[in-house]
Amino acid sequence: MLKRKTMIVRSKAPLRLGLAGGGTDVSPYSDMYGGLVLNATINMYAYCTIEETHDGKIELVATDLHERQVFDSSSVLPIDGTLDLHKGVYNRIAKDYGIPPLSFRITTYSDAPAGSGLGSSSTMVVCILKAFAEWQNLPMGDYEIARLAYEIERLDLKLSGGKQDQYAAAFGGFNFMEFLPNDMVIVNPLRVKRWIVDELESSIVLYFTGASRSSAVIIDEQRRNTSTGNSEAVNAMHRIKQSAIDMKTALLKGDVTSFAGILGKAWEDKKKMAGAISNPMIQEAFDVATAAGAIAGKVSGAGGGGFIIFVAEPTKRRQVIEALNKLPGMTVGFQFSEGGTHGWKIFE
Repeated sequence: MLKRKTMIVRSKAPLRLGLAGGGTDVSPYSDMYGGLVLNATINMYAYCTIEETHDGKIELVATDLHERQVFDSSSVLPIDGTLDLHKGVYNRIAKDYGIPPLSFRITTYSDAPAGSGLGSSSTMVVCILKAFAEWQNLPMGDYEIARLAYEIERLDLKLSGGKQDQYAAAFGGFNFMEFLPNDMVIVNPLRVKRWIVDELESSIVLYFTGASRSSAVIIDEQRRNTSTGNSEAVNAMHRIKQSAIDMKTALLKGDVTSFAGILGKAWEDKKKMAGAISNPMIQEAFDVATAAGAIAGKVSGAGGGGFIIFVAEPTKRRQVIEALNKLPGMTVGFQFSEGGTHGWKIFE
């Protein structure tokens, strides 16, 4: 008798560096003024595996978080603070596509911790969505996956945040994104020459502070500042939006010196958007990196911790790395990646 083969679906989605314009993709600013963001994905990923089972159970496992839950098969899983991203995706897929209760095991992990500033939570949602789309043959393109991931996080799960992370994970590569009223998003992929990418990789030092943070507190303060018309914060946001345009020009021309200058000015403006964006730990990293030869730097993501992007003349990059590695955090090697999320099936 032939053994029944089990279908296994896998997916991965890239994490991103926020280069310019971050924060202008957050409502209400994007609704009131329109937002612009320049970001790029790197070779760090979120991973998802779905295994069909036949025991009438749904098993959720996040190996990096050391969390696991098991439920009887159902069309709705309880949102209770544990593995809510996984459950939010399943609930929405089951509802929108009328899928009957399934029996499966889903296992995930990420190359970066939550709160890293690399968009890890949104990237995980995109990754899980892609696995379900592959498994159930759902008609979902990059825009559809990104939009649904945004709705699951922001509307279904009520998690604070912007819109750029979902689109970066879905599309991959260097992208100039426009965030318009009524949640309209336009993704403009940038064709960056290989020598420019090489020069950037030779100039950028990626430093993990060792402290992840909840972006929700910072983003909520940013939203309040916009809603109440805090002029200093709103004007800083306007300049940050302009920095995305300026950086796009510098990037496409391969002008890394201007790229660094724009990054540094944007960081000064970013700190005016909310009080918790910088702190003594982050400032110490900036002081050490600058003393070792870094030209400029900026925290990736909402701020408060996570990863910091430093730019240095390539001949001084090693000195910056060695200086930063004497701090409690650590530098992380990376390369820019081209592809967005993708999934595949295997049979065992």
